[in-house]
Amino acid sequence: MHFTLKQLRYFVTAGQFGSVTRAAETLHVSQPSISSAILHLEEITGLQLFVRHHAQGLSLTPAGKQFILKAKQLLSDAEGLGRYASSLGEEVSGSLRIVGFPTFTPILIPLLMRRFVEAYPDVNIYCDEAHQKDIIQNMYDGRYELAVTYDLQVPSDIEFEPLLTFAPYAVLPVSHPLSSKESLSLSDLVDLPMVYLDWPMTRDYFFSLFLSQDLQPNFAYPAQSLEMVRSLVANGFGYTLFNTPLINNHALDGGEMKAMPLNDNLRPLCVGVAKIAHFRLTPAASAFVDMLKSYSEDMSSNIFSATIASSKKGNIQQ
Repeated sequence: MHFTLKQLRYFVTAGQFGSVTRAAETLHVSQPSISSAILHLEEITGLQLFVRHHAQGLSLTPAGKQFILKAKQLLSDAEGLGRYASSLGEEVSGSLRIVGFPTFTPILIPLLMRRFVEAYPDVNIYCDEAHQKDIIQNMYDGRYELAVTYDLQVPSDIEFEPLLTFAPYAVLPVSHPLSSKESLSLSDLVDLPMVYLDWPMTRDYFFSLFLSQDLQPNFAYPAQSLEMVRSLVANGFGYTLFNTPLINNHALDGGEMKAMPLNDNLRPLCVGVAKIAHFRLTPAASAFVDMLKSYSEDMSSNIFSATIASSKKGNIQQ
């Protein structure tokens, strides 16, 4: 059964006035448009909705009186839905689903989420973590409105706005002979076993750093979590490369490590906010992006600004 809200509106207006002519004048349409809508409704419902009185207009049949009540209710619901949709374009409310890259999301996003819900208590915000390949695919699928991630192989149809930039650095066991140096180069590390995050695009990025120096790394110990990388390094299985701050120099098992600056000219990574190009953000998403931008400088000077220089004490300070 197919009919439109417009046809229902024409029918209801004609029923209220008992006249096709008055309905047409009120709705600023032609009389045949009103008559055609009524006939269509009668055909698809199998009901006679009106009794036609020659030169005296229309009167609703018993079935028409019942039908017009339901039609008015449906039109009212549709109008309410329209008002609700309009409010979604104005009020900072509703749900917001975002996704972040796992290496920095626990450091950055929960703090920002707390500040966001304090400012916008009518928003239910959710944040997941995913690898870059999954982040991009899930954005295409409409699962997330925003992503906070790295500029790793971002497709042209996804808008990426950089916020923070992090240069790569090395992390070694504190007992390693190279940890006594002021800085290192990739050539100092290339023959040593490397512990690395075996994630799509992440592994490729670190490999590209060595290729830029015409070097071939010794990928020895793959890991699927940041904490596993830290523990393997702290227990002497090799070194690793990071971009995000180490925060502290201890692995979960208590082992110690040390961050070391790299003096090569290496490509940094940018953390930024991503969305599908030409996609209009909801007010909640726009408010989150604005807050992320406003706090990015503070984040850089507080959480993310920990420099390699402070690792001379064996730690990158928060």
